[in-house]
Amino acid sequence: MNGRRSWWPILVAGAVVAALAVAVGMVAHVLDPDDKVNRADLVSLVLAALALAAPVVVWARGKAARTPPAAGEIIILAKTALTDQVAEQWRTEATIRSLGDPEPIPVSWQLTDNPGLMDHPRLIGDQPLTFIATSDRIPQLAENFRALRRRRLVITGGPGSGKTTLAVQLLLHLADDRRPEEPVPVLFAIAGWDTTVHPRLHDWLATRLAQDYPALTHPAYGPGAAKTLVDRGHILPILDGLDELPDDARAGVIAALNGSLADRDQFILTSRTGELAAALDQAGDVLTAAAVIAPRPLTPQAAATYVRTCLPPRPRHDWTPILEALERADPPGLAEVASSALGLWLIRTVYITSVTDPAPLTGPFADDPGRLRAHLLDHLIPATIHARPPTRNPAEHFRPRHAWDPDQARHYLAYLARQLTAHDTRDLAWWNLANLTTTPAQQRRIARGFGLVGGLVGGLVGGLLIGALLGLRTGLVGGLVTGLVGGFMSGLVFEHVAQQWVNETPGYADLRLHGRTTSLIKRIARNLPGGLVLGLVGWLVFGLVGWLVFGLVFGLVFGLLEWAEQPASTTIAITPQSTWNADRTLTLLRTPALWLVGGMLLGPLYGLMAGLGSALTLGLVGGKHHAWLGGEITIRRLARAGHVPRTLMAFLDDAHRLGLLRTVGPIYQFRHADLHDHLAALPREHA
Repeated sequence: MNGRRSWWPILVAGAVVAALAVAVGMVAHVLDPDDKVNRADLVSLVLAALALAAPVVVWARGKAARTPPAAGEIIILAKTALTDQVAEQWRTEATIRSLGDPEPIPVSWQLTDNPGLMDHPRLIGDQPLTFIATSDRIPQLAENFRALRRRRLVITGGPGSGKTTLAVQLLLHLADDRRPEEPVPVLFAIAGWDTTVHPRLHDWLATRLAQDYPALTHPAYGPGAAKTLVDRGHILPILDGLDELPDDARAGVIAALNGSLADRDQFILTSRTGELAAALDQAGDVLTAAAVIAPRPLTPQAAATYVRTCLPPRPRHDWTPILEALERADPPGLAEVASSALGLWLIRTVYITSVTDPAPLTGPFADDPGRLRAHLLDHLIPATIHARPPTRNPAEHFRPRHAWDPDQARHYLAYLARQLTAHDTRDLAWWNLANLTTTPAQQRRIARGFGLVGGLVGGLVGGLLIGALLGLRTGLVGGLVTGLVGGFMSGLVFEHVAQQWVNETPGYADLRLHGRTTSLIKRIARNLPGGLVLGLVGWLVFGLVGWLVFGLVFGLVFGLLEWAEQPASTTIAITPQSTWNADRTLTLLRTPALWLVGGMLLGPLYGLMAGLGSALTLGLVGGKHHAWLGGEITIRRLARAGHVPRTLMAFLDDAHRLGLLRTVGPIYQFRHADLHDHLAALPREHA
């Protein structure tokens, strides 16, 4: 599967580097080190040896690369692994959302009766074109989708009508009923597509796919696996939430989507009906060859039957008045709320799951659907928290791990909802918190303060250690002065680099050794020649032993970092919490690793000690990913202001387990847009 690696080029490179080192050593032994001419000749010899060794090492690394398996085999393996990950991810989401417990809400779907929303029927499928399905009969929906000429489907409806739920149900069925020739269904929040950055849909999909499913970067799939899958038509993008884009961006997305599609390209899109109609009108076109379906309102009998099915055989409270009111569709407010999937879910969660007296459903709010819906949303957070007490049992996946005060939880969620609304987004990405909650000027001030403090602390630690070790010659004062100057310079570097952290995405690090020992050894061996080449410069100072030690340390450190940033598995799942943990691991691993290299470069007498000071700069500032650091700084600042808990990631994870949030790869969203909007609109003193 992984091909074979040729080891002889590495052995040849090692032999060449060793021979050059021995030659340099023999010459150094003969020459008089006190003679300036001899020293100049020796330096020239070392540089010449480096010039000879460098291309040999580069050649060896290229030659030693694995012979890749056939492209067709790689695609099959990648598709299989991705399908498994997608199915696992959305089965968990479906369970948290109780989509099938006790049974799906029976929403009926049919082709839209608005001719302005859909292309010519003959371009969509066989005539006469029909498309009828219900949310409790997903296999029929899947066959109707497969019968479409280009397999393009737009799911429309009002707020809370079950659009995303239907898309998730269809995704799970297609993943479970996988067919080798079919693409892998993957859900993407289309609100993240910026057509000015990625004018072509496929480029954005490839970027998001690699970010949301890092297992695709495993060496077994070769370079650019995500892009290959997208470009070759092996991904069925389920683009959720066109209506969540800003008004002026929707028409551009419609045009870019049409302009990106080849004949074989498939997609599923969800959108509120009104926003879709406005976007199509502004774009002056419909979505090419796409069937557009809309829901029918739930009948009073269907709503009453669903509520009755959710109740236990002997409910603690009397539900007879509620069931009778649902069947006769009176009061009107209750009837309208119960005619949508969101309304039934709210009734179930607030009153059935929490075992609460349902009398308010026919009380003062029952005549006004807006007031009744607001009442249900107001009580949603307390109901879910009381219905699912916390547990530390790892087998209880869908219960929170911590106890939260309902009012405090609502305050935290309302603050986050307001920040998202202010930035016209539904996506809560933890690494983007700084951009959501601070202005650029505030970010610069925070980076300046962090840079100066971090640089001075690192410089002082290094200066004190150097001064203590060299006290007989320069004294502690010299060490402190050196540390302060170095700290100030480090602070300037910190300030500049820290300002970029708010725009960085999470990195990846996995330190699980099981089944990866051979891979670790190979990566260390691959970096060893580079360390030996660089170590030739230190031959004059360290001698043979120092040269060998530096080569080993270099190979160990950079081999370890390279190994850790590769996924441990070809089927690893991605969640917001896992990206937080992985980026933190990468940062904490990078600091001591680069400390070792920095210490070796500073000299055998005091290098490792002085390296303590430089570790802060090298480890924290070095590398490409600092999202965890930026997130930690932002969370601490927001927690001091009382906007979020200090343990924000644990809180968000529990909100997800409670069903208040959902995840789309590494991103959180509120379970329903109506819940998001309701919380964002709460007065600050009540949030």
